Amino acid sequence: MTFAMIIQLLIVLAALYVGSRYGSLALGAISGIGLAILVFGFGLKPGTPPTDVIYIIIAAVTCAGTLQASGGMDWMIQIAEKMLRKHPDHITFLGPLVTFFLTVLVGTGHVVYTIMPIICDIALKKNIRPERPCGVASIASQVGITCSPIAAAVVAFVTISNANGFMVSIPQVLMVTIPACLVGLMCAATASYKRGKDLDKDPDFLARKADPEQYAYMYGHSATTLNKSITRHAKASVFIFLAALLIIVGFAFFQMIHTADGKTLAEAVELPKMNICIQIIMLTAAACNIMFCHAHPKKAVGGAVWQSGMVAVVAIYGIAWLADTYFGNYLDQMKLMLADLVTNYPWSIAFVFFLVSVLINSQGAVVVAMLPLAYELGIAGPVLLGVLPSVYGYFFIPNYPSDIATVNFDRSGTTVIGKYLLNHSFMMPGLISVTVSTILGYLITNVFFAGYFAQFIQ
Repeated sequence: MTFAMIIQLLIVLAALYVGSRYGSLALGAISGIGLAILVFGFGLKPGTPPTDVIYIIIAAVTCAGTLQASGGMDWMIQIAEKMLRKHPDHITFLGPLVTFFLTVLVGTGHVVYTIMPIICDIALKKNIRPERPCGVASIASQVGITCSPIAAAVVAFVTISNANGFMVSIPQVLMVTIPACLVGLMCAATASYKRGKDLDKDPDFLARKADPEQYAYMYGHSATTLNKSITRHAKASVFIFLAALLIIVGFAFFQMIHTADGKTLAEAVELPKMNICIQIIMLTAAACNIMFCHAHPKKAVGGAVWQSGMVAVVAIYGIAWLADTYFGNYLDQMKLMLADLVTNYPWSIAFVFFLVSVLINSQGAVVVAMLPLAYELGIAGPVLLGVLPSVYGYFFIPNYPSDIATVNFDRSGTTVIGKYLLNHSFMMPGLISVTVSTILGYLITNVFFAGYFAQFIQ
């Protein structure tokens, strides 16, 4: 590795670090500064922005935004809340499952802001230490991203893999990630079941409870969505959204089924490529929500789902372009340096994915930035699919909005960011969940189903 390569890599890392400190749009925008230095200062050839992935994210986020604007997301949250309040004793397991599946359906973990106060409230009123369900539920809301058919990380993985000869489909990705991530989450929930002191034995909590003002703050009101009125238009928007997801999954199965002449069914009936199908279906569903379900466009673009999705677009745009520029110019040197490691320990790419995620706070951006390099290094598609859960590492430093919000939602004060920063409530469940999910995903693709996934490599 030459001196120039080291300096330029430090510039890339510095841009990612500074961007993560500012957060939001800064992740993508400050990556532009790094890109400018590499291109205009060092004369590197600029890489290619990930336009295909960006278009899909825009379409999916627009559809999810209209779902929120129509009130459909409120109905989904109400259904989840009714189930949680019916089984409060199991909140440590059910809370994470709810946030996980909401993310799977909607494609973004930012739906957690509505359901998390309810999880905290149920735990506190049941005298269960809220840190136990809350810590895992926040993790689960992000873990669900690699299990969602419309999430940027999954769509990017399929698009980039297909371009590199691993003809995997969205259902095949979910066949691996959903069981692997669910087992990882349940392991984290089990480890959290008796985590920390019970509330009646926690001196810090008891001291706060003894203060009349703090007692009123903790127990004086209940967080709920059950008092919200749900219109028939809101319910209709949910059915439209679910129908769109089912159609997308159905088209994806067309990519898997082969006819007698060796073509896929999608090729036989001359369907567009999957990325085009997703965009058309999502935009059509968004239009239906606007025209028939009273999803006002201004309300849609003002909602948290649409805004957070657009922030993700900018982040992926800048970060992926910066990474592609650096690694594209030094691909031969990278192959030479990492040849032995990749040959003997291909699964070690999981550590790279995890560490990059700690820096850039976006699973989709990790996939778009690092997956092309992994394929260029010669790592097989089934290996990369197996370690896909490792792209979630930004719980390590507790600066992600969902984690910070969870700390604020927990009125008991048991969910915390520790004095030493890394001793926070999300570290243990995050490490357990990602580690177990990655190991199990790797075993599924490379031990149990090795022959099945190998046939999709051209």
